[in-house]
Amino acid sequence: MKGAKFKSAIREWIEAAAFAAFLAFCIIRPFVIQAFKIPSGSMRPTLLEGDLILVSKFIYGAKVPFTNFRLPALRKPKRGDVIVFIYPEDIKKDFIKRLVGLPGDTVEIESGTIYVNNKPLLGPVFNQRYYYNRGDFAKEGEKIVVPENSFFVLGDNSGSSKDSRYWGFVPKDNILGEAVVIYWPPQRIRIIK
Repeated sequence: MKGAKFKSAIREWIEAAAFAAFLAFCIIRPFVIQAFKIPSGSMRPTLLEGDLILVSKFIYGAKVPFTNFRLPALRKPKRGDVIVFIYPEDIKKDFIKRLVGLPGDTVEIESGTIYVNNKPLLGPVFNQRYYYNRGDFAKEGEKIVVPENSFFVLGDNSGSSKDSRYWGFVPKDNILGEAVVIYWPPQRIRIIK
């Protein structure tokens, strides 16, 4: 009798573990939230190398795997959001940058300041940094118009970031979600702004 109870307990444990794995890999990760590790210093000081972050996939409408379909979004991406997206030049890589230009915006970098639609970005996430004129999409004195269904993104560490200044725009379909919280290491736990 004890052997049957033991086998029943093992079976229940295996079923619970299988169900938890199904939820994690088939529901939570693709549609709700996903963990990422920051590999470089391109988002310093907001994000440091090795930070582990959680990215909300449902906020912009999660992509249904193996299709071009998206679930309904809670809101559209907005200027200042820190987003994770599929790198336009290598679809096997995910990148993280700050959203600067929305579809139809005119973006220019002048004397270290970002101008959108001829107005300087003065919010705290933008005015505390110096942005360099580098790459084909941020030449001095040149204004770039963000195409429809695309976004212009920059790293917070402008001197050490390969971003829209170099390779252009992020297609809307490449956006995976918004970075919402640093959860590791413990001394850096915080909401990402």
